[in-house]
Amino acid sequence: MHAEIHGHRGARGLRPENTLPGFAHALELGVDALEFDVALTADRRLVLTHDLTVSAVTSVDTRPARHGDPLFPYVGRPVGELTLAQLRTLNCGVRLPRHPEDRFVRTQLPLPHTRMPTLGAVLGLVDAYGADGVRIHVELKSDPTRPELSADPREFTEMVIAELDRHHRLGGAAILSFDWRILDIARSLAPATQRYALIERATMDSVWLNGLRLEDFDGDIPAAAVAAGGTTLSPDHVLVEEELARRAQKAELPLAVWTVNEPERAAELLDLGVAGVITDYPDRMRALWTDRGMRVPAPVTSMRHGDV
Repeated sequence: MHAEIHGHRGARGLRPENTLPGFAHALELGVDALEFDVALTADRRLVLTHDLTVSAVTSVDTRPARHGDPLFPYVGRPVGELTLAQLRTLNCGVRLPRHPEDRFVRTQLPLPHTRMPTLGAVLGLVDAYGADGVRIHVELKSDPTRPELSADPREFTEMVIAELDRHHRLGGAAILSFDWRILDIARSLAPATQRYALIERATMDSVWLNGLRLEDFDGDIPAAAVAAGGTTLSPDHVLVEEELARRAQKAELPLAVWTVNEPERAAELLDLGVAGVITDYPDRMRALWTDRGMRVPAPVTSMRHGDV
């Protein structure tokens, strides 16, 4: 069988998440896809962040962007309230001592002074590595229950697609979101680009699913994802069992499952026929793939245009 390895936020278990060093490390290990999160700043820039408010776990204030900035400190503030210049002052490479809620303290190499990158910078890094065979999986962070924190879904989707197109990456990209409004918008704007319908127990509600109700599909999540415009279903791995896998196969919808860090669980999911595993530890998955005689993605070990 064939299944892909997707580096979650780069290689979150090994390097700081959603950072250029993290993506470089994932490329050098070898992944089929880089998965990461984007949000929109106050000055309409696309930046990488998992949280719609600046996280104290992944970010540390260093200095204000300008003297007397009334928004400083920035940690804890909405990303959409801050400019790129303000966000670029943050240390996103994790500084010692580690935050008590940091789950990766034992395995993640801290890289102090690492900054929050833009989507364009990440695409530039991938291009510099010549990683044309590695797909770009962009999760658009949008919470329909918190519109005050979220960008307008159409403008947001248009901007992400335009940036991917500018870097000639639309053909090797995927748009991901828990907010299924974005899937529908992406379907109309870039129908040939893959669309991953993210879902977990907390988002099984019509407000997240672009007005769709799972009960109208007899609880069939894959059928609802197809109706929403998804080309791949991407559920929390705890949702995946034989019945969901059977329904996904019936709907001809691949399963890309998150976030899977234990090889034993990954092996169970492979036996259920998943098409991809999204992981904080690409190294662990590569070892499992090798043990099972499966193809592993080739490492990308050198830049073709020099440093970014």
